[in-house]
Amino acid sequence: MHRFANPARFHRFSRRVQPGLSLATLLSLGIGLWLALLQSPPDYQQGETVRIMFLHVPSAWLSMAGYALLAALGAALLVWRHPLAALMARAAAPVGACFALVCLLTGSLWGRPMWGTYWVWDARLTSMLLLFFLYLGHIALSRAYDDPDRGDRAAAILALVGVINLPIIKFSVDWWNTLHQPASVARLGGPAIHPTILIPLLWMAGAFLLLFILLVLLRTETEIDRRRLEIAEAA
Repeated sequence: MHRFANPARFHRFSRRVQPGLSLATLLSLGIGLWLALLQSPPDYQQGETVRIMFLHVPSAWLSMAGYALLAALGAALLVWRHPLAALMARAAAPVGACFALVCLLTGSLWGRPMWGTYWVWDARLTSMLLLFFLYLGHIALSRAYDDPDRGDRAAAILALVGVINLPIIKFSVDWWNTLHQPASVARLGGPAIHPTILIPLLWMAGAFLLLFILLVLLRTETEIDRRRLEIAEAA
């Protein structure tokens, strides 16, 4: 990240990779949706409802990865005073929040036919809801002060404190009694999902990752331009 501490250098890098990244994202999403919705078979127990998984699981992974990114950017800001870390964190937080919201909404839709209810206050669902609120708290704190630097530091502290929620989300199904199924992809002994479902799932996860990166790059450019405008107006 130190190489892109200069906003102008980051702009050049972002503009250079955006066309290829945009094309790769569109192609990956198109192929992923084709595999998930048309090529993968219905589950023998869940039927066509299983297709919600192709949105729900990648959204959960990316919402957790996004918050880990916020924590890393928070550390870069507080420890190394990285000039781009705060702006990228401001850009990444709304994107991660959207993935967390998609995870919660699709999980509720999936839970209704599987559990008979849209919501239960078990450990996995509650900790994921807390992650969504942590995102909202980060967004609010970063914009709560007249001095942007104070807001960015407060949001960075929240990101570092809130990162403890990530292992709780990951291991909640092992630590507590919960309706949520245990891990079926990243597990000892290999995935417990048939390849006809696993391959589209991993493809969609890759497509969502590309989408996440693209959105963060675009929003970081916007944050850089906004900060420059604020400095120019204050001068």
